[in-house]
Amino acid sequence: MFRCFYPTRCADSAYGIDYAGYYREGYRGLIYDIDNTLVPHGAPATKEAQALFARLHDMGFSTCLISNNQEPRVAPFARSVQSDFVCDAHKPSRKNYIRAMEIMGTGRENTLFIGDQLFTDIYGANRAGIPSILTKPIHPKEEIQIVFKRYLERIVLYFYQRKCRKEDVREKSG
Repeated sequence: MFRCFYPTRCADSAYGIDYAGYYREGYRGLIYDIDNTLVPHGAPATKEAQALFARLHDMGFSTCLISNNQEPRVAPFARSVQSDFVCDAHKPSRKNYIRAMEIMGTGRENTLFIGDQLFTDIYGANRAGIPSILTKPIHPKEEIQIVFKRYLERIVLYFYQRKCRKEDVREKSG
């Protein structure tokens, strides 16, 4: 019932992901949400974000930010981390996930999406056929419409975690 909202994997933070492992697996493109995935909502790029993107580019990854925000928010952030970007992305529409892959020169088989919201970020990545990593939100202060969505996300995550536990039991007994 909720599978279209399930991430491929979960992580506590975009900053704690084993990117070297994903590179060894053949991934070459990383698409990111910005707000509450990389920085608190509306914040500029931090030194931590700049260092992460420098490290990713040194590894050989291409990066692209996709955001439902407008260019005045997204462009300065993208410049600061030296990443390509797509603003006004209308997530969860699949169109701009595909556009991000075109910009990076990657495809569904070697691109990952990283974001903090199920109903926009992860659902859009799933619709575009891209593996996704759901991160925990960086900061609890969010716009009211997102606060309401978080309550619904808890329901979906309950069923997702239940599914994961069942799969773990099958793997251990299998």
